[in-house]
Amino acid sequence: MSKVSVITPAFNASSSLTDTINSVLEQSFSDWEMIIVDDCSKDNTYKIACEFAEKDSRIKVIKHNKNSGVAVARNTALDTASGDYIAFLDSDDMWDSKKLEKQLIFMETGQYALTYTAYQKFQTNNGLRGKIIKVPKKMTANAIYGNTAIACLTVIVNRKMVGEFHMPLIEHTEDNCTWQSILSKGYIAHGLNENLALYRVGNSSLTKNKTKASKQQWQTYRQYYKFSVIRSAFYFTCYAFNAIKKHVL
Repeated sequence: MSKVSVITPAFNASSSLTDTINSVLEQSFSDWEMIIVDDCSKDNTYKIACEFAEKDSRIKVIKHNKNSGVAVARNTALDTASGDYIAFLDSDDMWDSKKLEKQLIFMETGQYALTYTAYQKFQTNNGLRGKIIKVPKKMTANAIYGNTAIACLTVIVNRKMVGEFHMPLIEHTEDNCTWQSILSKGYIAHGLNENLALYRVGNSSLTKNKTKASKQQWQTYRQYYKFSVIRSAFYFTCYAFNAIKKHVL
């Protein structure tokens, strides 16, 4: 199997970055590089990343001179990446130790351009794990408009197939817009319904988070995709239904 570049943007992540890096170091598949981009953190994020890089040459650290946001940080890493496959892991999330191995076998067996997996949420304050979030078997470019089932920390992209890509410089939903852009070239994303990742959930209000996410999704339809109000309303209804289905049903 070919080399994987793990893209990790980091901002003020000193409390979680060690766990994130260790989950990559513990992978059963070892032909990877991890590119950590410190987005001008004010804590010990950069120091922690550098300490790991000194011990393992597969870990590379880049430091931004000014805070530029997660999309810019990921794009900085993408410009440096040398792997045939691109995987994403934010600085507060973690992977199962067989995540890369299992997902790469899944991708290479099916010759897939983009894959994603099921995942599980866990609480920052107590480490308790929630329900496993199952995923659809397939996702098309059109389906993504109304379904945010593809979680960034689970994605692997076959760069040999899709070519170079970047994330749009928007303040939200940049990952989902990236998957839609890749699939719009005629590819279909395939889901591996096995829990291979842990998504960290903060202590803020769930209602507040859902309201914010809904507003951002509406803005994406109207401002990024420039859909009409009617078309936006249609896809927003699909988005809301799938969100309820994903988290409640």
